[in-house]
Amino acid sequence: MLDAADELFYYEGVHRVPIERVIEHARVPENALQEAFGGRDELVRAYLRARHTRTVDAIERGLTRYATPRDRLVGVFELQGDAYAAPGFRGCAFITASAEALPDDVVHEVAGEYRDWVHNLFLGLAFEAHAPHPEALAEQLVVLYDGAGITAWMDQKPSTVNTSRAVATALVDAAFRT
Repeated sequence: MLDAADELFYYEGVHRVPIERVIEHARVPENALQEAFGGRDELVRAYLRARHTRTVDAIERGLTRYATPRDRLVGVFELQGDAYAAPGFRGCAFITASAEALPDDVVHEVAGEYRDWVHNLFLGLAFEAHAPHPEALAEQLVVLYDGAGITAWMDQKPSTVNTSRAVATALVDAAFRT
């Protein structure tokens, strides 16, 4: 059921896909959702957390190929670019789900967990690299990370990674000149 939810929610939207459609797509009995997840909110939470886990795993695994923390700061953008070229890339699941969500929606909780991770990723790497102003550099790179993902998706342009990597390099270089 989680695989069916992942496919449908990612391609069509968390709030646009009725739960009956997920059940039908998963080819499971109607009571399977209740038994496995307790309800729609828990299925949405599980879907987004699974996406978060895959992103964390891909970035952490990929960062091992970069020799220095400074290289890893820029390397995050190369790793993000891998997603742009994946078949069916539709941008960040957290951004699209959040854009559709009402203020008290479960999406905001899980998106907040993801956002904390993104901020901490760049902040941790900036500290490891001994950036003179790690908080400022991390904030700049988070904005670039978000913007690059949105641009690659909306413009259907996987080559956005070339621009985001170049801008990240310029930001990192400038941070160390101050």
